[in-house]
Amino acid sequence: MNAAPAYGLWSLVVIDSAVFIIFAFSFTKPKTPRDWRSFGAFSAFIVALFAEMYGFPLTIYLLSGWLQSRYPNVNWFSHDAGHLLEELFGWRVNPHFGPFHLASFVLIGGGFILLSSAWRVLYQAQREHRLATTGVYARIRHPQYDAFMLIMFGFLLQWPTLLTLLMFPVLVWMYVRLARSEERDALAEFGDEYSRYAQQTPAFFPRMSLKH
Repeated sequence: MNAAPAYGLWSLVVIDSAVFIIFAFSFTKPKTPRDWRSFGAFSAFIVALFAEMYGFPLTIYLLSGWLQSRYPNVNWFSHDAGHLLEELFGWRVNPHFGPFHLASFVLIGGGFILLSSAWRVLYQAQREHRLATTGVYARIRHPQYDAFMLIMFGFLLQWPTLLTLLMFPVLVWMYVRLARSEERDALAEFGDEYSRYAQQTPAFFPRMSLKH
């Protein structure tokens, strides 16, 4: 483990936050107030994450007494030690190749792929003024919210912090509320067509088969 502290790098906080936020923006292109709320919540999570990853390690600071007493041989203010799950479960080599870090890449990458796939279908449906029911929308009704939750959970595995752990369930609750609000609007616009679609298609967790 590299023992050199690696915090106070606020330029990296700004750059990394901007990269992920712009990347997500390119897929979602928020237009309505509801879109901006969901995107803004995701952006706040990303900024909070990178602020601790490269700026100030608030979680490590608050837990430093307990961590140092349980793991006295670890320099908890080195950058590698911020991968808390690898450290707590005894992964003593490069944390970037640890099981939680690798799983986080799968979730984050999968989330962005899902976000991209969902946006293409939704954008085309909106242009044609019809209900989005093809592609990933044939499996779940709210793939974009699923994508945001996958990405955030992936980052939690990679670099858990007290603030993002508190934010995550609040954001999930907010996305569920936004999804319900979208459903009411879709029902008002599409009527029976949306009712049939909602009866056949799960909201967040896809069925194993397309057969209903």
